[in-house]
Amino acid sequence: MINIGLVYAKGGVPGFEDFGNVPTSLVGENGLVGGVPASEVLDGIIIPGGSLIESNSIDCDLFNEIKLMARDGKPVLGVCAGYQVLGNSIDIGRKSPVPIVKEGLGLLDVDFSPLISNDRVKAEVVGDSFLTKDVSSINGFHTHTYGNVTGDAETLFYSYFKRANYGDVEKRVVSGSVNDDGNVVGTMIHNILDENPSVLANFFDFLDASEDDISSVYDRNLKLKRDLRSTVGVGDGINVEDLSVDSPFYRFKKSPGEFPYCLIIGSTGSDSGKTFLTTGLVGALRELGLNVGVLKVGPDVRDTISSLYLTKGKMEDFASIKIGHLGWMDLENVLNCLRDSFYDVVLIEGVMSVFTGLLNERVPYSTSEIGVAGGIPMLLVSGVNKGGIESAAVDLSSHANMLSKMGVSVNGILFNKVYDLDIFNNVVPFVRESTGVDNIFCVKKAKLEERGATPEVEIRYDLFSLKALEFVKENLDLLSIVKMCGKPCFNGYLDFDEIKGFF
Repeated sequence: MINIGLVYAKGGVPGFEDFGNVPTSLVGENGLVGGVPASEVLDGIIIPGGSLIESNSIDCDLFNEIKLMARDGKPVLGVCAGYQVLGNSIDIGRKSPVPIVKEGLGLLDVDFSPLISNDRVKAEVVGDSFLTKDVSSINGFHTHTYGNVTGDAETLFYSYFKRANYGDVEKRVVSGSVNDDGNVVGTMIHNILDENPSVLANFFDFLDASEDDISSVYDRNLKLKRDLRSTVGVGDGINVEDLSVDSPFYRFKKSPGEFPYCLIIGSTGSDSGKTFLTTGLVGALRELGLNVGVLKVGPDVRDTISSLYLTKGKMEDFASIKIGHLGWMDLENVLNCLRDSFYDVVLIEGVMSVFTGLLNERVPYSTSEIGVAGGIPMLLVSGVNKGGIESAAVDLSSHANMLSKMGVSVNGILFNKVYDLDIFNNVVPFVRESTGVDNIFCVKKAKLEERGATPEVEIRYDLFSLKALEFVKENLDLLSIVKMCGKPCFNGYLDFDEIKGFF
């Protein structure tokens, strides 16, 4: 019976992709599978993406088991952070004045340094491995911060980027490597087994798998996925509740063929706390038993990974809502996919300010236009840490009124990082009177360490996600938030002349 292990360690995202539906067992941080060393019971192992390096969650025992499997000629596949684990070193100091270098296993002679990409790609196959027999190109996607690959290992893949480090580029980059024996493969490309049937077939051929073997693998994989989704986060002991018909959240369960309830988390600018709040909301609603999806307006789907860490959810091919030439899928098709999905509630994180990009002739190019076109209500957030509570009150009011003028329902206003409740209480009547929005509330500033809990500095999904979950559960009324959601309906995009008419 074929047994394929999937590393299950803090900071990893084991549900981020299906990995061809081949994993049958979880491998703990101690290198054990059901109490037995992984190398003794597994025929192959997959190391997923996430923040495994930053989280320091792969210890010597697991390192040794992976090395033993590689030595014995068993297939070893590392994806994104899993690729970094297989390499020599990783510089995670993207915003540090000096490099912050972490060591990998050294099974692949490569080193990693900062390079951001969120592209969907068609990659060129230039080397030989157990996965690539008679394969000349593969499809998949990148979503990484440390994707610059250098070193002497044989290159297996080259990806062609249209965008990197937040700018438009035409760039050919190394995106995969293989060891001399061809059984250890690392790649920055997600969905390599999901979107490429020939690659998956090669995986099974390498294991001499029969049809019965493959059928057994798929059956056990279904159970593994059910087990994964029965908890929130990795190893935190948080179980997903059974949602009873008596629960006030039960009415938000999705019926087949219907749209899920949707809400945009928009803001007046960057550094408002959108990602942190979205992560906590997604995790808390999942814990209650709802199936929760998370999307991003624009291309930077890295912002959704902390939510997927909690839910063990997939990075869907509709996870990035296209604005202009940026992103993966246009809104109309995204909504069609949501109608066919199993999600009950979907939270959509906006990009920068809801109006960033609004006066660009490429339509749509802003979060506000996505809200109008999809008929999706919004929770509008502003951090008060830079301009103060009074300034935020004026800013939120003007944003809410313009959104209303455009046709977006602002169903809630949230002051984030509030430092003085008396000042907040004094500005609430002004905001309520000027906007007509009833749901106006605040949360204090979350206490986060500088490194490890800030996406743009250094992200540890185990730390950031759990902090967000705890914060939301302690400070927000989840039922009030869900009641702000609405069923989307594609209305078509505003044209540029209509947008100019609002000013």
